[in-house]
Amino acid sequence: MSAFSRFTALAQTLPATVPFVGPEAIERNRGLAVKARIGANESGFGPAPSVLEAMREAAATTWMYSDPENFELREALALHHGVSRDNIAIGGGIDGLLGEIARLIIEPGTPVVTSLGGYPTFNYHVNGFGGRLVPVPYAGDREHLDGLLDAVRRENAPLVYFANPDNPMGSWWDAESVVAFARALPESTLLILDEAYGETAPAGTIPPIDALIGQPNILRMRTFSKAYGLAGARIGYAIGTLGNAQAFDKIRNHFGMARVSVQAALAALKDQAYLSDVIARIGASRERISRLAHANGLDPLASATNFVTIDCGRDGTHAKAIVDGLMEHGVFIRMPGIAPLNRCIRISVGLDNDMALLEEALPQVLKRIANGE
Repeated sequence: MSAFSRFTALAQTLPATVPFVGPEAIERNRGLAVKARIGANESGFGPAPSVLEAMREAAATTWMYSDPENFELREALALHHGVSRDNIAIGGGIDGLLGEIARLIIEPGTPVVTSLGGYPTFNYHVNGFGGRLVPVPYAGDREHLDGLLDAVRRENAPLVYFANPDNPMGSWWDAESVVAFARALPESTLLILDEAYGETAPAGTIPPIDALIGQPNILRMRTFSKAYGLAGARIGYAIGTLGNAQAFDKIRNHFGMARVSVQAALAALKDQAYLSDVIARIGASRERISRLAHANGLDPLASATNFVTIDCGRDGTHAKAIVDGLMEHGVFIRMPGIAPLNRCIRISVGLDNDMALLEEALPQVLKRIANGE
């Protein structure tokens, strides 16, 4: 069937892209049931009981639009971080905010610097507004700070994306290096500092808020999707200067947040004891995945996130065979999409039952591959 004839010229050139194929689509397309959902970096530990109770109470008010100014949540986040509520913008997860940043900055042909093989949803937004991606290869499985800085200067790029800790490798830079990188950027370049996995990172990884809050060319991105266990609620936020945070008001969907989700985020922020418990459980699960990898002759990379990236020692074809083979057992995982990162697989932390299924299936899959089956 042909498409409507007056889509923009740019839209007509774009593929119908899905940055990540969801486990639901895999179930539909392959006729396989997902038994262990440990591929999307969600938190199988779920939100706190206090959060679930807040969501149940909020459900009765779901007939109303949410506050278009997101005042209560911005106020709570401001108190949590020690900033003004006017330094905070709320959005539909970090993904939604990335799309809004792209809309604010990118025009056809705008150079945008990012890491080759890094978070693909950001690239999706750049392409959607006609930007020109300038990819910088990883160095030692970490995003290459010097390479990113060189590319920004060479291209006179108005936008650079850097995730710390990183997805898909789980690696990280120390706070001192991050601050030095941010301060070395030209004033005309906006840094998107994606800290989605900040809660699970080692001490000394995330720069203090006051280290960068006065720098107008930085937006720090945070989310309730990972450690707080609210991926399905779609709540993210950006921390920046007054002018940057308010710039979102020019183009955002002011009634785009769900009341139930906002109340969930407020309750999650209050229950820091539960967050601490989950972070400990994430750490224990990372160690379990790493031990399993070693036991099967694979090389787990050090991780600051809620997943472990595992070097399978060969190439993308081999790694994909492992991913596909595990799915035959109902174990859903993912892998990086670009060489040389795609020699790896990526496994999200999970509940004991998830880990038990993985421990049972992985040696069977590796043996089958080794035998050429």
